[in-house]
Amino acid sequence: MLTDTDRQQIADAVAAAEAASAGEIVTIVTPQSDTYRDVALAWSISIAFLALAALELAPGFYLGMIEHMLGLWAHEWTPRAVLGIALTVAVIKFLAMLLLMAWRPLRLLLTPAPIKSARVHARALTCFRIGAEGRTTGRTGILIYLSMAEHRAEIIADEAIASKVSPEVWGDAMHALLSEIRAGRVGSGMVAAIQKVGAVLTEHLPRAEDDQNELPDRVIEV
Repeated sequence: MLTDTDRQQIADAVAAAEAASAGEIVTIVTPQSDTYRDVALAWSISIAFLALAALELAPGFYLGMIEHMLGLWAHEWTPRAVLGIALTVAVIKFLAMLLLMAWRPLRLLLTPAPIKSARVHARALTCFRIGAEGRTTGRTGILIYLSMAEHRAEIIADEAIASKVSPEVWGDAMHALLSEIRAGRVGSGMVAAIQKVGAVLTEHLPRAEDDQNELPDRVIEV
């Protein structure tokens, strides 16, 4: 996702932003925030039930098609045989859809946007709590989190920053980040976001003379 040049530029941008602010910026880039295996399972179950529903709505059509495929003539279908056909069809549909959903691009395409947003936010919060929350003296940590597969980003600030800056203020940083990402420039997008965040931090949390760098400047790739 990132080249060595990107990594160095991001680290330099963080250092420059922190040079004028008491804020501590943490940057994380991840290929994907969740596997969405539960979504694949839900789709597979839904397709299996749809197959059963279709068989229930038009049994004559589907049983006639099966007779034609198997070369049967005026076959007498017993309840047990019909149930066996229904279970076989449901299992085949379930396994086929599950196999298709093993392909990540399709799984991501069929995952509803609200689910992706919620999973990215949850993962960003987890990373923030581990890597930034409460880890600075004045609770001045802020996380810029980018999840590539979902094309989503999060900016989460610790208590001292959140008390002075509303979440809407980070809109410019998010726009700068995602604009560059859409153009295929991941490193430049992170640098642009860091610069925007740094400007806000400088305004609301200017650097004190005794301020120390408490969190790493390098980008974290997970």
